[in-house]
Amino acid sequence: MPFLNPIYIIALLIAVSIHEWAHAMVATRLGDPTPGDAGRLSINPIAHLDLLGALLFLTVGFGWAKPVPINPLYFRHPKRDICLTAIAGPASNLILAFVSFMALVLLGQRAGFSPWALLQITGSGPVWQVFLVQLLGASLFLNLGLMAFNLLPIAPLDGSKVLQAFVPLRYAEQYEEFMRVGPYIVLALFLGEMLVGLPVLSFWITTIMEWVLRGMELFAATLGL
Repeated sequence: MPFLNPIYIIALLIAVSIHEWAHAMVATRLGDPTPGDAGRLSINPIAHLDLLGALLFLTVGFGWAKPVPINPLYFRHPKRDICLTAIAGPASNLILAFVSFMALVLLGQRAGFSPWALLQITGSGPVWQVFLVQLLGASLFLNLGLMAFNLLPIAPLDGSKVLQAFVPLRYAEQYEEFMRVGPYIVLALFLGEMLVGLPVLSFWITTIMEWVLRGMELFAATLGL
């Protein structure tokens, strides 16, 4: 199983820690001391890992961490600031993915548009270079996957809070009802994927990953790399 190896686990810890730290940092900058009080203004993985979410990362390739607690009462513009806090996590993963991609390009490594090919990059040369190439491939895969999964507009994922900022006031109550049943929808999607092979989650995630990879490849080609 490609997820049960030290390189993947290192990349996972970095991706998850930065994702949750980004949520905490933006909320704090917007005036909410709650993440700091809860010990979440940290890149220490122990502060962020959720046991079940971590196990899923290691078995199926995507999962979750403990949500960062926030108190919207501290925000000057609650609707906007909740959205900014939510988008900070996926944005941090996109930045990490881009850095990993450009480093791979500079090291002469390409994986095309296939996300799964990123876990097959082996590298060549000195041991440190092989390790670095494999770590960058795992980092690119994980950060793209974490970004895509969290952009799913179903609570409690970040995408639901981003979408909430654009929901008209007349539909706010109905959206709140949708948010309340969101965790059950996500659970149903997980079970459907694992038990009966209904690929809703994997289709959403891999489609976004492929298109972002295409964009990155186009950027690199524009630079002549």
